[in-house]
Amino acid sequence: MADKVRCCWCGDVPIYVDYHDNEWGRPVHYDKKLFEMLILEGAQAGLSWLTVLKKRENYRAAFDGFDPAKVALYDNTKIKELLTNTGIIRNRLKINTTVTNAKAFLHIQEEHGSFDKYLWSYVNYTPIVNHFEKTTDVIATSSVSDKISKDLKKRGMNFVGSTIIYAFMQAVGMTNDHFIDCFAYEELTKETS
Repeated sequence: MADKVRCCWCGDVPIYVDYHDNEWGRPVHYDKKLFEMLILEGAQAGLSWLTVLKKRENYRAAFDGFDPAKVALYDNTKIKELLTNTGIIRNRLKINTTVTNAKAFLHIQEEHGSFDKYLWSYVNYTPIVNHFEKTTDVIATSSVSDKISKDLKKRGMNFVGSTIIYAFMQAVGMTNDHFIDCFAYEELTKETS
């Protein structure tokens, strides 16, 4: 584990290292996983990603495994229950947004056949490969995240600003933003060549 060169941001916290090594930047095409990451990126707003990672299993249990069809049906009783759940981020606006976003997510699936097809069409179904050498090279938004954000907002979603969407794109592998000296950069670049 220690012999690998990694992106400097992941540090040495085991849950963060595991996330970096096995998830972050790896292409995701499974709608339920895409919904999970979209919701978790929104929940992270104003907090650290490590905070969200530590609560992810609680989120999965509380939000029915991130099944958008189930989450879209949550009523006030369920929302009140979630607000008492100490295992998740108990922010009323973020919890309400999860329900709203689930409904919009289902509409996108219906319109495009899957959320995956809708989302990945923005990058022509191929990850964008960036060539970051140092932290000052890293960007927080892009023209693609701007477009996706604008469209998702038009469709009624919240907590989908361009910065959140860019972080989501990084998380689900739409962009390879591993630093060029990171072992994962080389792995992922070979996979997309």
